[in-house]
Amino acid sequence: MQPGTEGVGPSSLVLICDDVEPIRRLLRINLELAGFDVEEASDGHQAMARLIDPVARRPDVIVLDSQMRPYDGWWAIAAIRSHPALEEVPALLVTAAASDHARFEVDEAGFDGIVTKPFDPDELVGVVSHLAATGRRRPRRP
Repeated sequence: MQPGTEGVGPSSLVLICDDVEPIRRLLRINLELAGFDVEEASDGHQAMARLIDPVARRPDVIVLDSQMRPYDGWWAIAAIRSHPALEEVPALLVTAAASDHARFEVDEAGFDGIVTKPFDPDELVGVVSHLAATGRRRPRRP
């Protein structure tokens, strides 16, 4: 078991959303090796279509790339946080551009964590495991 995976059920589901197939594959491999079930989407619109499908299993964590075309992670998190059935699902932003200013924007947008590219696999698994085990880090906004 990798560090940070304590308390995560073997069937925790992660939806990863990235427009670059090799990055999706890398995310998938690392998360599956840690025991997660993984589904994929190639942009924010495809992720939302899957997330609002009434027969689809709700993910325990959503991992979103910040820069995708045509619907990026910023578009997707706004849609996710405005949907009543999804507002409590934790979301992680994966980005190549992270600064203190950007971290404030990440928090304000409704993300529950951030991992920068190139990412450390142990950090990724640790953050996803924590979010899967504990849920959103802050209460819902009124």
